[in-house]
Amino acid sequence: MDTILVVDDESNYLTVMETLLGEAGYEVLTAPSAIEALKISAAADLDLVLTDMKMPKMTGIELLEKLQHLQPDLPVIIMTAFGTVEKAVSAMKKGAFDYILKPFKNDEILVTIAKALKHRHLILTNRLLNQELEKKYGFPNIVGESRVMEEILALVKRVAGSRATVLITGESGTGKELIARAIHLCSARAAKSCISVNCAALTETLLESELFGHERGAFTHAVAMRKGRFELADGGTLFMDEVAEMSQGLQVKLLRVLQEMEFERVGGVRTIKVDVRVVAASNRDLKEEVEAGRFREDLFYRLNVVHLHLPPLRQRQEDIPLLAAHFIKKYVQENLRDKTRITPEALQVLIHYAWPGNVRELENVMERAVILCSHSTISPQDLPAELAPAPAESRLDIDRFIPLNTPLPEALDSIEEQMIRRALEKSGQVQVRAAELLGITKSLLQYKLKKYHLTT
Repeated sequence: MDTILVVDDESNYLTVMETLLGEAGYEVLTAPSAIEALKISAAADLDLVLTDMKMPKMTGIELLEKLQHLQPDLPVIIMTAFGTVEKAVSAMKKGAFDYILKPFKNDEILVTIAKALKHRHLILTNRLLNQELEKKYGFPNIVGESRVMEEILALVKRVAGSRATVLITGESGTGKELIARAIHLCSARAAKSCISVNCAALTETLLESELFGHERGAFTHAVAMRKGRFELADGGTLFMDEVAEMSQGLQVKLLRVLQEMEFERVGGVRTIKVDVRVVAASNRDLKEEVEAGRFREDLFYRLNVVHLHLPPLRQRQEDIPLLAAHFIKKYVQENLRDKTRITPEALQVLIHYAWPGNVRELENVMERAVILCSHSTISPQDLPAELAPAPAESRLDIDRFIPLNTPLPEALDSIEEQMIRRALEKSGQVQVRAAELLGITKSLLQYKLKKYHLTT
């Protein structure tokens, strides 16, 4: 639903326009002055402004100029009872979409408004297409030639053409949002918005307002109506990251939206209908969350129509060289650096690291390396110290420490005793940790302690 702000210092005109536009199906906000209109425009999501020309303190033309600076794509229609050709030309030159003379015919102003809104939608659609069309088929930000990634991208292309809800799981940093956007870009919804929300980043009250919007006065500081993410994503895709973090109460409301595609804003009573494709993501196992009673089973089945699981980076090591090259190129361009290469030795360090932070951690490491490396070459010394493999234990020199005529059982007992002593020292005499270091059970360690008369 499009939202129109009507600005006029004459209250009767505000009442007339609010009734006329409301009956035409628009969301209508009103302001008695240009100064109040600027406050509303900063707090609300507007699609069009209809303003009077002659107002005290700030004219409609002055309001137009300020709005042009703050929101260049927001269409503004000027109304005036003192119309002249010169004023009309002046308003149009300053960026007004059109110019209406008072008194006006209802049909005339409705047609003008419809044209202005259509023009705005075309601008927004063209911008999205220009930004995203070249990305649509190539997945330029999803790098990988491993079989598992090829299978995932093939599934993305198949599922994108449907209306099915998609659940993406995987550890943090594996690229769940990139896959969600790839699904959107390959779908018939690509010309519309792909809106994202992180369910873990907001409190329950704030998340409800972010998802469904709120009416003016719904709570403290709600100075104007604001559309929620579902409304903003109408016709497009809503990506809900970390959906397992939602409270039980919000899970019920989300389930209703998925079933009916309708909701009410916080503090509102009017039902709003939308057409949104939901892609959800979680780094948790939602089946386990359901079994633990933390996630609703019915919502799980609504979200889990198509399931995509992204493997951690350590399970697709063959993609690490490609990802490293991709990030080097990206940050060389961003930081205006000379062409940079990575040495085979540094690449081996990357390949053998476990990457607990997955692709996101690799990207951060490569950005740092590009900035800090000398001579445009990334060597192992340019990588964080924690990436380097632990030094291998030196080989036991048995010729030096164990006489040749020592019986084998006695030699093995001597080595075992020294290993237990070392494990206890490294673990701070904590038996459980010492047993873990030795790769044995605590009960076996206790048996060995008695055998060698060791106490902790």
